[in-house]
Amino acid sequence: MSGVILETKHLTKEFKGFTAVNDVNLKVQRGHIHALIGPNGAGKTTCFNLLTKFLVPTSGQILFNGKDITAAKPAQIARMGVIRSFQISAVFPHLTVLQNVRIGLQRQLGTSFNFWQSERSLSKLNDRAMQLLAEVDLTEFADTITVDMPYGRKRALEIATTLAMEPELMLLDEPTQGMGHEDVHRVTELIKKVSAGRTILMVEHNMKVVSGICDKISVLQRGAMLAEGTYAEVSSNPQVMEAYMGTEAAVLEGAH
Repeated sequence: MSGVILETKHLTKEFKGFTAVNDVNLKVQRGHIHALIGPNGAGKTTCFNLLTKFLVPTSGQILFNGKDITAAKPAQIARMGVIRSFQISAVFPHLTVLQNVRIGLQRQLGTSFNFWQSERSLSKLNDRAMQLLAEVDLTEFADTITVDMPYGRKRALEIATTLAMEPELMLLDEPTQGMGHEDVHRVTELIKKVSAGRTILMVEHNMKVVSGICDKISVLQRGAMLAEGTYAEVSSNPQVMEAYMGTEAAVLEGAH
């Protein structure tokens, strides 16, 4: 299980004279929950978009399990097992929760995204879909039309559909964004639960979430790597405190 699952070497992205990601060397250890944090405009989302191939790097390399995937297409890396939470989980609002997860599972039938499959062939997937719903505490919502679900439960469904793709590396982009306290707690516990035997890289603003579940944290500022380490190391780093200035530094302190 040990070793580096994802690595970037001198990853750089420039947009017309503006460097959004600047010479980033990132190593994600297999089995870890690794967070990418930083003030607004630090380049976190751009970095995520480079890793999932929605953007092409200006220079640098991306390695997954030691293999250079810098030139791979988004669908190719998804097939390798690098799955970003929204890639397939912009959930279908007018299907039930169970049907949503079943679509994620269709890949295993070799009928990927063939939405008009007969009910009979899809019902084979019901048992596995129900297992995944149990994993994210959504069993009781199986027959609920997705549009009628509370926001936090929809995010849990996104995680279930992502799990259906059997990711080796899950990329979660601000999984607790826009949530109330209760939902944040539920989704945090959920991430901890589903991380068993998996690797998770997440962009997250909420420091309480990061301090509670992450093995390692990389801090970006103006597109460059500012600091890296455990929560305790990063939160006591003077440069990080300065980058987060004032209010957010207080948040860093308060999450201890």
